[in-house]
Amino acid sequence: MTKAIVLCSGGVDSTTTLAIAKAEGYELYALSFDYGQRHRIELERAKAIAQFFGVKDHRIIQIDLRQLGGSAMTSDLPVPKDRSGAQMGHGIPVTYVPARNTIFLSFALAWAEVMGAEAIFIGVNVLDYSGYPDCRPEYIKAFERLAHLATKAGVEKKLRLKIKTPLIHMTKAQIIQKGHQLGVPFHLTHSCYDPTPEGKACGHCDSCILRKKGFEEAGLKDPIFHVA
Repeated sequence: MTKAIVLCSGGVDSTTTLAIAKAEGYELYALSFDYGQRHRIELERAKAIAQFFGVKDHRIIQIDLRQLGGSAMTSDLPVPKDRSGAQMGHGIPVTYVPARNTIFLSFALAWAEVMGAEAIFIGVNVLDYSGYPDCRPEYIKAFERLAHLATKAGVEKKLRLKIKTPLIHMTKAQIIQKGHQLGVPFHLTHSCYDPTPEGKACGHCDSCILRKKGFEEAGLKDPIFHVA
């Protein structure tokens, strides 16, 4: 089987991406990151999801991005709540973690070269997202070119690695519908940026709002409880 590295955060998008990679027949290697994020519960969800899909290997890499800060996800800055769609569509929010996808993809690239994987799957998308610059097609295209220039396998033309983004032009509702078709265990996923100490979703951050909107538009019930 052809091997693929799949970035797995425990959320709806990465879990649906994992399901797509499995449906395409890849041997799955999941990669998650403990980077000092305030919503570390996503790592427990990622473990359960990786087990559900029977991945060949699931690695959790530790990087302390709290040492750098600059984001509500890796510092004590407050997470924005109850923003409108217009507000979410304007500017780059404080929940953006500087260079996060570049860091994550770099680790995935290293593991892909070691494993001889032909693809890296990442669940980025440019429609229902919060304005993050590292979720755009031009960024992914540039990173794929870097991968060919920066690796032994690429220079020796032994491996032509693909960065696969199957969700990039899908709305959240379309992603949820696709995941539903593929049997994604949405009850295992976590999306909230600012969960309660018990791990319950706040229901008011950008990610919760987009998730709720997506399930409503998809005509499906979200199995994750949102506190009022």
